[in-house]
Amino acid sequence: MVPNSPETQKLLDQARAGKHDAVERLLDEHREPVRRMIGLRLDPAIGRRVDASDVVQEVLLEASRRLSDYLKKPDMSFHLWLRHIARDHLIDAHRRHRAQKRGVQREQPAVPAAFADRSSIELAGQFIDQELTPASAAIRAEMERRLHAAIAQLDEADREIILMRHFEQLSNQDVAADLELTEAAASMRYLRAVRRLRDLMQ
Repeated sequence: MVPNSPETQKLLDQARAGKHDAVERLLDEHREPVRRMIGLRLDPAIGRRVDASDVVQEVLLEASRRLSDYLKKPDMSFHLWLRHIARDHLIDAHRRHRAQKRGVQREQPAVPAAFADRSSIELAGQFIDQELTPASAAIRAEMERRLHAAIAQLDEADREIILMRHFEQLSNQDVAADLELTEAAASMRYLRAVRRLRDLMQ
């Protein structure tokens, strides 16, 4: 099992001891990673109807309700446990809104807003010739556009591991635990995804 960070483990121990403020601090500390995970995967068409922060709040409320069960049997790290809850809420959000009469499939797709950060530039720089290193806002924007287009062309497994490693900045150990792979297998899957992304970028 992937270990918790020392600070997270301290807060979990305090929560187990009945300190209610520790629960609030624990969830608050993990709010941003959960928001990032959801923002990267929320369909932009649905995102125009449902605010990602509302989904984050639902996830944290459910985590608060289920925390006592987790503390009794923590069979994965806390942040991976939160990711599992967040993933279920994303699936529900997509299913619920795609079933509405005015289908979101007819709306124009767009790149999730969470892509537009420093991670995009750093990742794109790995796949573009050095002569194209961004020297202006226009070049940086083009690099991001090419990266987002390439990521969209990846199959789901490759896209997911790129998002986890580069945009969520999870370690290979975290990815392996979340995908139920050995660390060696997760590393190989990541390297294959990077090669495919590089081919698309070039």
